[in-house]
Amino acid sequence: MTPRFPAAGRAKHAWPGAYNGPGRGATDPLQASSIPLPELVAHRGNAVDFPENSLPAFASALDGGIPWVELDVQLSADGIPFVVHDVRLERTTGSQGDLRQLTARELDEVDAGEPRRFGGLHRGTRLPRLQEFAALLARHPAAGAFVELKRASLAHHGIAACLGRVLDALGPVAGRCVPISFDAGAVAAARAATGRPVGWVVERFDAACLDTLASLQPEFVFYDYLKVPPGEASLPAGPWRWAAYEVKDPARALAEARRGATLVESMAPLRLDAGLRAAAAGT
Repeated sequence: MTPRFPAAGRAKHAWPGAYNGPGRGATDPLQASSIPLPELVAHRGNAVDFPENSLPAFASALDGGIPWVELDVQLSADGIPFVVHDVRLERTTGSQGDLRQLTARELDEVDAGEPRRFGGLHRGTRLPRLQEFAALLARHPAAGAFVELKRASLAHHGIAACLGRVLDALGPVAGRCVPISFDAGAVAAARAATGRPVGWVVERFDAACLDTLASLQPEFVFYDYLKVPPGEASLPAGPWRWAAYEVKDPARALAEARRGATLVESMAPLRLDAGLRAAAAGT
């Protein structure tokens, strides 16, 4: 399935209300009863089977037909974008230190095989440069990506520098990549720089969040489903598409679809896809 971008614009928002955004049509073979099944987003790739944010994790998800991948970007000391979540290297590599203090050449030598999770199974997996991810995405023309600008690098290098380096590294696939961030200023800057769809990651559901949504008008809004207020039956409607994370099972994916999410993000996207297909088939 080709990823679907909502039209960029400034449609009037509505608070609260039943979801009135886009969803899969009735002709979709995965339509389950009256609930439109959400599109899947591979959270840091197929990260349950491969090191997160690695080229093998992204290739596995893309080769498996997942329409979207999500990745995190930090900048090296010399301003080269790398695909990695944490600003410190300890959790996912066998190295130590703050990557913002290391050059791109030094980071090229880091083993990102996640020995704490996988032992030596994926030893030799490299920390990918964003440009390398872009080359992989170019071989999958039907797929799209959500590229998260991490706050640690935004604070260290500045929004303009981070955004410029990221867009340069994405090159010809930038039009299929949606910049997203927890940082509302970075989201606004990405919209101003590109005129293309952007996404905001919300941290909480409160009046300030709704005010920021009304101001930003992003095309995509990512949320932690565990932080939705208890008893909230539907997500605030607007010109955006809601994306729930971190979803592990079909039942939760369908529950978030009922709330109004049209995308769900999972580190086990292939397993979730198989589960949703089985649910749709009644098996």
